[in-house]
Amino acid sequence: MESASGLDTPSPVPAALGPQQLRFTGTGASYFGIWIVNLLLTIITLGIYSAWAKVRRLQYFYRHTEVAGSSFDFHGSAKRILIGRIVAFVMLLGYNLSVRLHSIWTLIVIIALAAVLPWLLRNSFRFRLYNSSWRGTRFHFRGSVGGAYRVFLLNGFLSLITLYVMLPFAHQRLKAYQHDNTWFGQTRFSFHARAGQFYLLYLMLLAGLLAFGIVLGMAGIGGALKALMMVQHDGGRVDPRALLKALAIIYGAAILVGVLIGPAFHALVTNLIWNNTRLGEHRIECNMSPLGLIWISVSNLVLVVVTLGLFIPWAMVRLARFQAESMRLVPAGDLQEFVDTAPEDVDAVGSETATVFDFDIAL
Repeated sequence: MESASGLDTPSPVPAALGPQQLRFTGTGASYFGIWIVNLLLTIITLGIYSAWAKVRRLQYFYRHTEVAGSSFDFHGSAKRILIGRIVAFVMLLGYNLSVRLHSIWTLIVIIALAAVLPWLLRNSFRFRLYNSSWRGTRFHFRGSVGGAYRVFLLNGFLSLITLYVMLPFAHQRLKAYQHDNTWFGQTRFSFHARAGQFYLLYLMLLAGLLAFGIVLGMAGIGGALKALMMVQHDGGRVDPRALLKALAIIYGAAILVGVLIGPAFHALVTNLIWNNTRLGEHRIECNMSPLGLIWISVSNLVLVVVTLGLFIPWAMVRLARFQAESMRLVPAGDLQEFVDTAPEDVDAVGSETATVFDFDIAL
């Protein structure tokens, strides 16, 4: 830039913005209309409309989540999602038929699924990220197929044969594979959490489960399990009231773990992951309260049961708002620097197949 004296002076460097809080602006009332229409049309069309329902749901939550005054968006094609679900249904049908046959085909199908799932999961990451954008710039996933097999197949096998001693390490490597290979336009994410930090959280989880088990033991879960075991033996007799009590204790314990220990662990892991993730030079901070997430989980569960499911839209919105308000972006410079890349052709087969087999893994 040239000054009045004719001398060149450097252009001013844009000042870094302050921390940018994520915000969720949706409401349960506005989402209820989308949710109920999605539900009814999915039932009427015997599930075919579920692909369009998924797109409408994701677009609602993306477009009502914003940072630095701009919202996210989802661009996925419902037709591609439907094709992916058809492929997933055929694979699931083949798996169920092979299990019922109790033959060598069962083993063959299981091995085939294990061999193809890492590729499908990689496709799942690519599809979800490529169809997500902020300020018109898309996200991308560029992890290799070999990396997917190493993370999912090899590390999963090592966790299994070590009786899950390697599970925290496998978890850390999975998140490193996801975040280190994610790009926003031409800016790359990076992941810096160490395996030791994951081991610490898993030790805390183990301690929580042991303490919970001691409390349940004192509450009579041992007798409940004994009552169920008696039913399985030939000639076993058990009091129906004792059986109902046993089932109530066991299912109650599972629900308590799900709404108490599960959310607390999820909050701690989420904090660890995002506090150790960078977008270029920009930092991400996450301060999700374990107690807050427990309260959201418990109250949502109670209200959904009491309202016979009608509270589900409000429950989803409450959770989305709580999660968004727990995170913020700490810019190191101007947020206008991001540049988009060339478009890609990414299909939804991996994403939908992974979802059907309960492997829908999000960042």
